[in-house]
Amino acid sequence: MRVLYDHQIFVDQKYGGISRYFYELLHYYHNDDDDIETHMSLALSNNKYIERKEFTSHHNFLPNLNFRGKGRIIKSVDKLFTIKNLCVKDYDIFHPTYYDPYFLKYINSKPFVLTVYDMIHEKFEDMFVSSNNAITQQNTTQYKKLLASKASHIIAISNNTKNDLIQLLNIDESKISVVHLGNSLIMPDTHTQLPACVPDQFILFVGSRALYKNFENFIRAVAIELRLRKSLSVVCVGSEQFNLQELALFTKLGISGQVLHFDIDDLTLGLFYKNALFFVYPSLYEGFGIPILEAFACNCPLICSDTSSFPEVAGDAALYFDPYSVNSIHSAIHNGIENKDLLSDLIKRGSERVKYFTLANTALKTKMIYQRCI
Repeated sequence: MRVLYDHQIFVDQKYGGISRYFYELLHYYHNDDDDIETHMSLALSNNKYIERKEFTSHHNFLPNLNFRGKGRIIKSVDKLFTIKNLCVKDYDIFHPTYYDPYFLKYINSKPFVLTVYDMIHEKFEDMFVSSNNAITQQNTTQYKKLLASKASHIIAISNNTKNDLIQLLNIDESKISVVHLGNSLIMPDTHTQLPACVPDQFILFVGSRALYKNFENFIRAVAIELRLRKSLSVVCVGSEQFNLQELALFTKLGISGQVLHFDIDDLTLGLFYKNALFFVYPSLYEGFGIPILEAFACNCPLICSDTSSFPEVAGDAALYFDPYSVNSIHSAIHNGIENKDLLSDLIKRGSERVKYFTLANTALKTKMIYQRCI
C-alpha cells in the first residue's frame, strides 16, 4: 500500500504538534512496517523534525535567513511539487497534512483520509476574528468543513474532537474514527544537566501562548506565588519570544525577573519536564494535548484545565482547575507547591497513564483506516 502525504504542515511549522504527529507516523512506517510504502511530497522545508531526511529528499531553504515573502516562496514551490505528484497518481491513498483543499481537482477517484486535530477555530470564532490572522482562520474553518464532507474517512485525535465534529459540522459518526496520539519524548539521561542559566526551582509552561492558550490567566494566577517566593520562577519553552504586551504585564505584576523564555530542542525539553516543579497546561481547549503525555513520560507532575480533551487524556493523573478562573488556577498551583505528596502521587499516576498512548497503536489504527478506504 502506497500512501502519499503532502507538504502543508511541514511548510507552516518549524516545530509543532501537527508536524510532529505526521513525522512520527512516517518514521514508524518507514522503520517498523513493511506493508506501507510512504511518500512525502516535499521539495523545501525548514521543519526541525525532518532535518535528518530519513524518508524525504527535500532541501532546507535559507534556514538562518528571514525575509519578507520567504514563506510564500516555499509554499508555492511545494504546492506545485505536490500537484505534480498527485497527477502522476502513483499512490493508493492520499493523506493531506492540513486543510488546504487545493488537491481536490487532482485526485479524481483516489481516496483521501483527513485528520482533524481540533475544532478550535469553530468554537472560539470570536477570538480569532479579533486577531491579526482573521482571514486565515476563516479560510481554515471553511476548508476544514469542505474537506470533512468529501474525505473518504476522518481521523479524530480524541473523542472530544469527534463529538465536536458531529455537533459543529454535522458529520456522520460512522465516517469518523478516533485515533489517539502517542508519545515520543524520552526520559532524558540521568547524567544530562540543564543549562546553568535555568533556575533551580521553576514551574513549566510549554508551547504557544496566544489566544486560547490562556497564558494571561495563568500568569496572573502564578504571579501571586512568585511575589511571595522570589526563588521560584516560571520557565516558558517554545519558539515565540515574549512580546511587548507580555513583558509589560510581567512588569505590572512585579515578576519580570522571574519569567524566562527558552527556545529548545526535544532533548532539552525532556530535561525541562524532568526538572520542573510541575507543568501547568491552562488552555481553554485542546484537541488532544501531546504535552500531557510528554510530562507523564518525564515524571513531571501535571496541573491542567478541566476542559475539552484534558480529562480524556490525563485521566486521574492530573490536578485540574477551571481555566476561566484565575482563583481556581492559583488554588491548584498553590496546592502543588505546598503538597509534595500530591506531586509524587501525580508522577506515579502519570507514568501509568502514558502507557495507554503509544506510537505503535497510533500507527496501527491509522493503517487499518487506510486499508478500509482502498
